[in-house]
Amino acid sequence: MAPKKEMEVVKGLDVERYMGRWYEIASFPSFFQPKNGVDTRATYTLNSDGTIHVLNETWSDGKRDSIEGTAYKADPKSDEAKLKVKFYVPPFLPIIPVTGDYWVLYIDDDYQYALIGQPSRKYLWILSRKTHLEDEIYNQLVQKAAEEGYDVSKLHKTPQHDPPPESDGASTDNKGIWWIKSLFGK
Repeated sequence: MAPKKEMEVVKGLDVERYMGRWYEIASFPSFFQPKNGVDTRATYTLNSDGTIHVLNETWSDGKRDSIEGTAYKADPKSDEAKLKVKFYVPPFLPIIPVTGDYWVLYIDDDYQYALIGQPSRKYLWILSRKTHLEDEIYNQLVQKAAEEGYDVSKLHKTPQHDPPPESDGASTDNKGIWWIKSLFGK
């Protein structure tokens, strides 16, 4: 099998425009997300030191699960949108840092939808500023992922409700519990 070519990533990403809430339209299932998660989203906020605060949320069995982390440019001198994201596990006892790649493979001119991947091609996300994405745009992003060497048959659409749930219900937050459950495949 021939080695896969290096993925093309966005150059000159306007980080400030990228900040805000993004809804997960589809992704490759991963062990660190609940299998029955719905309304999954990420909210990015620029920190004063130039890093990015990451809040990932999902709802499973009617309860909010979340994890917070930090993103930063993998190479501060590069104009490529290759970021590193660091979370601490387990989230409720932050001692072990886990760092992953977050590469912006595509973003539209208006910063309304994006394709996110990483070099091993084990993870893939289609994100949108809205809870739903037009089929034509979705299919274009899937095609772009295929062109970058992803097995798009593994894509799983994420159920999103409209309007999306509020995230202020701390009493329903299972912060950290989902991480332990994910280790056991729940």
